[in-house]
Amino acid sequence: MYTMQRILAVDDNEDILEILRLILEDYGYEVETLNDGHFLFEKIKQHRPDLILLDIMLGNMDGRELCKDVKSKLETNDIPVILVSASHNLADRFSSGGAPDDFLAKPFDINDLLSKVQHNLSAA
Repeated sequence: MYTMQRILAVDDNEDILEILRLILEDYGYEVETLNDGHFLFEKIKQHRPDLILLDIMLGNMDGRELCKDVKSKLETNDIPVILVSASHNLADRFSSGGAPDDFLAKPFDINDLLSKVQHNLSAA
């Protein structure tokens, strides 16, 4: 039996979460959203996502730090993380490990989003 792949989208902007949900559900993904990074690990435990879309600017939290936390925990380090940000040139900030699997720039192109999601899900 085929099970839908689960994506967790984390962004403090409800409009962006809704857009991501609409696009990804339209392409057959099951989408959970979270607008606060404080509950990230509870949500991961509840839903076991196959991929996480994680905004860098999460109010008073830094998505890069959350990404490092996900990648450093044995129970979550195999989940692909795509960092989403309006600021570019982010790769150089991950020399100490805990790097995401991919980056997506805002505003994002739908085809670019889908391509990165599909690529990272198939690589996982």
